[in-house]
Amino acid sequence: MKRRGRLKLILAEAALELVPREIWGHPSVYKSARKRGKSPGQVLLDRSLHHQAMQHLPKAEKRGRPDIVHFCLLEALDSPLNREGLLEIYVHTFGDYVIWVNPQTRLPRNYNRFVGLMEQLFEVGQVPPNSEKPLMIIKPMTLEALVRKLSPKKVILLSETGEVKRAREIAEEVAEDMGKTIVIIGAFPHGDFEPSTYKLATHIYSIYRGKTLEAWVVVSHLLALLADTLHII
Repeated sequence: MKRRGRLKLILAEAALELVPREIWGHPSVYKSARKRGKSPGQVLLDRSLHHQAMQHLPKAEKRGRPDIVHFCLLEALDSPLNREGLLEIYVHTFGDYVIWVNPQTRLPRNYNRFVGLMEQLFEVGQVPPNSEKPLMIIKPMTLEALVRKLSPKKVILLSETGEVKRAREIAEEVAEDMGKTIVIIGAFPHGDFEPSTYKLATHIYSIYRGKTLEAWVVVSHLLALLADTLHII
């Protein structure tokens, strides 16, 4: 099979953000920030640390899980598909920021180091801060604006509410026109995509009979099957 272009993978509505201003004064937020020598607005929102503070935040069930992005990026960046130069990775966050991830990025395996890297990214806009070839760049941008910028022919949204379809069949569909295809996977712990996200999709599929799977499991399965379809592995 002839390979053409790169698949554009978007981790959408990701539960990755700095602590919002409305809970800066909560004891759990202040304590965790002070322990690391930072102000509350400089640390990532993390449910494992800020559960009590998050209870009254809007859409709290979808927020405060940076580990989901960490796992997904490890899967994607280490995949044979990415190693062959056939993958573009973007992270769209809950607060409407978009992170471009250099395919050559070697992400820290250690979660605490990953957290520090993301906090630096939000603070200065790119990492490393003064590099001419940054590993990641973050900019305010909606998911709709990102999709429009990428100008795809096909946008596949993977959701438990979608049409049930075998992952291998989806991989074969993607392989037919990789350069013009976007695959969107939700990187949040609970809840559903926003209605505006569903409107962007040309195809909505479920790979597990309408049941929920962790985001990194979906990333792993899809990229492995796509690599197999393209005879990379």
